[in-house]
Amino acid sequence: MNGNYYIACDLGAGSGRVMLGHLENGRVELEEIHRFISEPVRVFGTLRWDVLQIFHELKRGLAKVAERNLPIASVSVDSWGVDYVLFRDDVPQLSPPFQYRDARTDATYEAALAKATPEVIFANTGIQFMSINTLYQLLADQDNTPGLLQFAEQFLTIGDYINFLFSGVARMDESLASTTQLYNPRSRKWSEELIRLFELPHKIFPEIVPPGTPLGPLLPEIANETKLDNVQVITTCSHDTGAAVAAVPAEGNDWAYLSSGTWSLIGVELAHPLLDDAARKHNFTNEAGYGGTTRFLKNIIGMWILQECQREWRKQGREYNYDELTRMAEEAEPLRSLINPNAARFWKPDDMPAKIQSYCEQTAQPIPDTPGQFLRCVLESLALLYRQALEEIHEVTGREIRTLHIVGGGSRNRLLNQFSADATGRNIIAGPVEATAIGNVLIQAIALGDLDSLDALRKTVRESFAVETFHPLATLSWQEAYGRFTALDLMT
Repeated sequence: MNGNYYIACDLGAGSGRVMLGHLENGRVELEEIHRFISEPVRVFGTLRWDVLQIFHELKRGLAKVAERNLPIASVSVDSWGVDYVLFRDDVPQLSPPFQYRDARTDATYEAALAKATPEVIFANTGIQFMSINTLYQLLADQDNTPGLLQFAEQFLTIGDYINFLFSGVARMDESLASTTQLYNPRSRKWSEELIRLFELPHKIFPEIVPPGTPLGPLLPEIANETKLDNVQVITTCSHDTGAAVAAVPAEGNDWAYLSSGTWSLIGVELAHPLLDDAARKHNFTNEAGYGGTTRFLKNIIGMWILQECQREWRKQGREYNYDELTRMAEEAEPLRSLINPNAARFWKPDDMPAKIQSYCEQTAQPIPDTPGQFLRCVLESLALLYRQALEEIHEVTGREIRTLHIVGGGSRNRLLNQFSADATGRNIIAGPVEATAIGNVLIQAIALGDLDSLDALRKTVRESFAVETFHPLATLSWQEAYGRFTALDLMT
């Protein structure tokens, strides 16, 4: 077989995959080689990641690729943001890394905002305020285990940490660095002001590199174990959303993107960060994208609420597959009950259906009872949240948005796609599902000279994957529902 081959290690908050990418004649193909569960582990009342087990599973995937006897050029890892590993050269992991939903940052978040105003933090970072951000996690380490933080030589975010284990080169990709709320998007360096203000040890901050930077070959021990020879380790956009946005099959500048999964990340691509008061007040974030672009977006709740409902129903012995839930939702009364998905109660796990019922009772709405009513409530509320985010993007940037590209696993949810078209009054283009792995692979291709630009990358995506378009319907009923939805912000 001809063409070029690359390996994308794509880590999500619930599972990981090893994907084989093949680029030939202007088209790219993907094949899933290995999949595994990567759920957080509860230990002594804390939520942690078993990151070395994740590393082990990725090596198993690399070994499976090696069995194909293909000329693999490179490998790269992408992951979610904000979480990290502390290490020294002779100790690869000082403590099991915390998972971002751990409650330890609740107190440090409030204390940090009291010590440095939101205006100062946003001016230095342009990042959305969330207690899960790396800044508040490091401050929790500083408060709870100061000796550990001082003993550490460096920290690396999860995707970059695995790249380090593969290559022996400790670098942080700009796209993941930008999620920490310690990176300055103007200087494209760590924020010296915040590091000094919060008295964090400067030595732990690694060198930042742009997406598409070669780190070097697989370490000999990894090459021997996996049987992969002459394979380069490359930082793509190590942040999974950065890789997904790079693979949005868009043209022009009248589009927005929605990376839809456990989280919904909705925004536009800008040439420069936007750090004014309007961006801060609307809680937008400026994350680094490929080629020096800025991902101006909101990180809002996504399919997490539905996933938690399904988890609770399974505990009760009620197992519903996707087709069953979709059918029940389609049969349920439209726009009967709405929630504000960003309300704090929905960010934490445990008995999500009860939280939805309590919310509807407190806001004097009909209380969902059947799975179909729950699902319809969640999906319709998400669609209205997307409309609110798009209107705020237009207000802050002045960008006219005619099309919303939905990529990622959530783009398979045709019911949510149609609700999103109806709620926003905009055309929805859904797909590709595997945008993150596609972006990972094709940024590797640019790094190795097999593609020449971000435009060429997106052209390759358009010519390789089918998409589905959804047009808005029934906008009058959705207009009335949007009025009800925006009023919920005043009550919760």
